[in-house]
Amino acid sequence: MDVVRIGGKVQNLGKKIGKGGEGDVFLLAAQPDRAVKIYKEALRGSREAKVRAMVEGKLASGTDLVAFPDATVDAAKGGFVGFVMRLVSGFQPVHELYSPKSRKLHFPDKDYRFLVRAAINIARAVGKVHQAGCVIGDFNHSGVLVAKDATVALIDADSFQFSREGRVFPCAVGVPDFTPPELHSVNLATATRTHAHDHFGLAVAIFHLLAMGKHPYAGRFAGGDLTMSEAIAQNRFAFSQIRKAETRTVPPPGAVSLKDFPLPVARAFEAAFGLDPALRPDAAQWILVLKELEAGMSRCTAVKSHYYPSAAGKCLWCRLAGQSGVDMFPDLIGAAAPAAGGPFDLDRLWAQISAIKLPRPEDLLPRWTGDVGTGSPAVAEAKKAVLGGRALAIAALIGALAGFFYASNAAILWIGIGIFGLVKLSGARIDEGPFKTAYSSADKRARDAELAYLARIGLTELAQVREDLEHWVADYRRLESELTRELMLLKSSREARQRAAFLDRFPLRRAKISGIGPAKTATLASYGIETAADITRHAVMAVPGFGDAMTAKLLTWRSGHEAKFCYNPAPDASDVQAENAVRSAHAARRADLQAKIRSGAAALQAGPPRLAARATGDDQPLIYALGERARAAHDLELLGFKVPLRAPITLAVKVQPASQASAGRPTSSPQAAGGVPSCPLCSAPMRRRTARRGRGSGRQFWGCSRYPGCRGTRN
Repeated sequence: MDVVRIGGKVQNLGKKIGKGGEGDVFLLAAQPDRAVKIYKEALRGSREAKVRAMVEGKLASGTDLVAFPDATVDAAKGGFVGFVMRLVSGFQPVHELYSPKSRKLHFPDKDYRFLVRAAINIARAVGKVHQAGCVIGDFNHSGVLVAKDATVALIDADSFQFSREGRVFPCAVGVPDFTPPELHSVNLATATRTHAHDHFGLAVAIFHLLAMGKHPYAGRFAGGDLTMSEAIAQNRFAFSQIRKAETRTVPPPGAVSLKDFPLPVARAFEAAFGLDPALRPDAAQWILVLKELEAGMSRCTAVKSHYYPSAAGKCLWCRLAGQSGVDMFPDLIGAAAPAAGGPFDLDRLWAQISAIKLPRPEDLLPRWTGDVGTGSPAVAEAKKAVLGGRALAIAALIGALAGFFYASNAAILWIGIGIFGLVKLSGARIDEGPFKTAYSSADKRARDAELAYLARIGLTELAQVREDLEHWVADYRRLESELTRELMLLKSSREARQRAAFLDRFPLRRAKISGIGPAKTATLASYGIETAADITRHAVMAVPGFGDAMTAKLLTWRSGHEAKFCYNPAPDASDVQAENAVRSAHAARRADLQAKIRSGAAALQAGPPRLAARATGDDQPLIYALGERARAAHDLELLGFKVPLRAPITLAVKVQPASQASAGRPTSSPQAAGGVPSCPLCSAPMRRRTARRGRGSGRQFWGCSRYPGCRGTRN
């Protein structure tokens, strides 16, 4: 069909730009900003009345966000065949934005702020549809298009439910993964859709965008595998925080949490996927909470392309990359700019760091100089009890001797009294248990007060800076060897990378595999399986609802594409891109470490003078605790008991975790070539320490990180 009639005028169709289940879409030769949808012949009769009603209602003039029918189209010889609509060009389906792999292809330079802005614009478009008196009904990811500036257009508007002059033109179809729970058991062809139904689909689309393609109902149910439709129909929102016990469903691994979002956003999702359709947020409500999310973004200090909700506390994308190995928003700008501060001389900086001696905790703690007194009342009572017992024992012994002398015929009685006296005399001792317990409790309170004091004046913080510096310097010295190793790995994995890139060209959503429709495709995507490259037996079998039969179908589909792969040994642009990415990451890591080492060294250098200024003896909680411990120790001494030795003070310093590039924990000292040794007594990692007394005073050695619980050492 090359020629059609629009408004009675003959016009030529241009090239075909789309093909779907209902018909084809063509450019309109005389109007470059318009397109024409020509229905298949079998559908024209059932579509005509609805399209004419939409055109007569002038819906297209109400908004540019929706491609409403603008005029009817007849065949050259007469008879309805389709309609004219606004041409939507330069847009991509929304799934190309929220799908991590597709986003890197179609929106490579967009960060999380862009996704939030697109979500706001989708809500605006849905609001416009509702203002026009329509219900979308068949809400799905193919009907929502996003442009490079985050503007949004809704297409397939001829399928919307529309009412005019008392007649309702229904939406007869729907996609299961966007269909609300109350419609999963209903015949959609006869159902009357409401705005609340659209509010569910809108929430699904927004969740997809904010959760990196995860579907809100794609989780693992504790009661067994459920299909997507079953999970939705049973209201098992996998990410719910307030209905966890009820849904008994957990999100896929490596997923965001509602706790990562501001409370209004989390509450909106709980309401949208809750039990009452009337409580689902409408478009206006979503715009408000999403604007709050947009305004409350933080920027990652490690990866400049990472913007994340401030409610998450730390960078959400770095956390997920550590869990899944996939960077949702990689930094594509290139190598980081040189760090400020001039040339970076690590050896000079380390010499300065090594020369800084932090004071011992004992040298900063105030001394208690109060009067211990004559002992606690418990001491006097214990002594009194012992003296009384001894007096009774002596009296019994004297009485027994006197009885033998004056009344020997009652010898058995006097022997019993004598034995009682001897036993009483031998048992007249003070029990040291309660006093040692009292001292132990006082010592713990005093030690807690000492550690709190050292933290308040800044010694704990400086010790942590020193620990961090040793870790950062060790990491910095490994950078060159790590870069060399990763570049060699790139060369050795070249064929595998080419194969993966080839298989990534075949997304599952475009595949035609028996038994795997949109809902199962959405479930697979929620578990990180988007293309043929992601399909392995282990990965698919880990997805709820996918057993041997489905897995075999997917593996067969992958194998069919893999058989077409041909390895190209010649260097190409992808090799340069991969190498640049590795070098860029290492340059960013180098700049980050340089900044950390410089700032850490400056903080460490300025620390000791500040400690001296802050370390005053006027700290009443600590003084009181020290006094309590001194009095408890004095009680032990008064009773002739040994005062337990106190363990040296160990500051609460967090030992840095092992570097991902290192086989073990990174060395605590840059001069230690073999990494961190294990303790010879308990096998725990060791820390570099400095001897403070004895013949080796001032020398460094390896000490167990569990000290004083373990006293293992190495030279």
